[in-house]
Amino acid sequence: MTGPAAPRRSLLREPGFRSFFVAHTVSQFGDRISELAFPLLAVLVLDATAAQVSVLTALVWLPNLAAIFLGAWVDRQPNKKRLLVAADLIRAALLVTVPVAFAFDAGTLAQLYAVAFLTGAASVLFNTTYPAFFVLLVDRSRYLDANGALSASRSISFIAGPALGGALVQALTAPITILVDAASFVVSALSIGRVRRDPPARTAEPDDPRPVTLWRQARDGLAFTLRHPGLRASLGCTTTVNYFSFVFNALLVLFASRTLGLPAGLLGLALGAGAVGGLLGAVTAPRLSARIGVGRSIVLGAVVFPASILLVAVADGPLWSRAMLVGGAEFFSGIGVMLFDVNLNALNAAVIPDGLRSRVSGAYSAVNYGIRPLGALTGGVLGSWLGLRPTLWIAAIGGMLCVLWLLPSPIPAVRSLDQLDGLDHGRADLTVAGR
Repeated sequence: MTGPAAPRRSLLREPGFRSFFVAHTVSQFGDRISELAFPLLAVLVLDATAAQVSVLTALVWLPNLAAIFLGAWVDRQPNKKRLLVAADLIRAALLVTVPVAFAFDAGTLAQLYAVAFLTGAASVLFNTTYPAFFVLLVDRSRYLDANGALSASRSISFIAGPALGGALVQALTAPITILVDAASFVVSALSIGRVRRDPPARTAEPDDPRPVTLWRQARDGLAFTLRHPGLRASLGCTTTVNYFSFVFNALLVLFASRTLGLPAGLLGLALGAGAVGGLLGAVTAPRLSARIGVGRSIVLGAVVFPASILLVAVADGPLWSRAMLVGGAEFFSGIGVMLFDVNLNALNAAVIPDGLRSRVSGAYSAVNYGIRPLGALTGGVLGSWLGLRPTLWIAAIGGMLCVLWLLPSPIPAVRSLDQLDGLDHGRADLTVAGR
């Protein structure tokens, strides 16, 4: 279907992918600003404790526990684009309520909890719809390139977003800064609305007389994920690293602002400067995977990503040294997570059948993202009990254990997406179950 010259054509010259890329980029910049503004608002304005900040982080990810059923529902919907636009507009409307409430001195921690939970739910809708929409815009041969481009824009947002967020918080206050994220979701919705392609409506398959219930579709997505050798190892690895990385994430802003004494502006610069590693990782991931193989790149990223937490755990000394160690941790974390994500996302997209994409994504997210609230809450408990610095050590060492899921699996042996060996057989085994 695609001629020899097609792989050399820039994806950004394709109108559909370009609009989606713009939506993704703008939304990512807004997210980086809010990720700093929300905990700073809780810590600096509402004087939140370590446990309260961890609850705020947990609530953002808690709705992912329902993703297994939401993904099954999304697979039934013919117009995926409409769902993506709705998810963006819902998040924008919810975020606007924060600066409005604080403008009238009515802002509370309870409101932040509610907004965090509801925006998290809208994000689950977006993320479970995204895989089925993504494959409409990109040929299988371009999955690595497309994921690399999207990850690169995400990495750029980590470079400029935290620095901009820190500056805006200092200049405009945290509540007003959250308006920027709300505006980014509006722009994202408009950009996605410009994409003209959408998946055709799925037709019922008459050779299976059993009723197609939401529960059965959700079960099929989970069954495919757990029986597929690559997806099973991938899920175990990402779930482990997400649990321990959120033990760390729940405490990062608190540790950096209170223990290390980094002001908001300097913290934003440290996080942004360190995220240059994310851009480097996103740009080099396709090239590195071509040299050492997709599977080995995933294993390398799985180790480097959580190991970087050690730099924050040992941070001490003068202010410049503390800031540099936080920035260095983000730099190596960015490289690791992009080597991991770009290659693993492309690999997962290559082995999941089209008719199962949202169901598998929902089941995967329910476990992989559903563990994040538990990690955040664990961070709050351990931070209060053992102290912040010992908890960071636990997060780093525990996170590196994620590689144990990958080593005995077929993933390290995968050289390219055209050579999947033992990974593709799950497609044949379970396609019938996905009807």
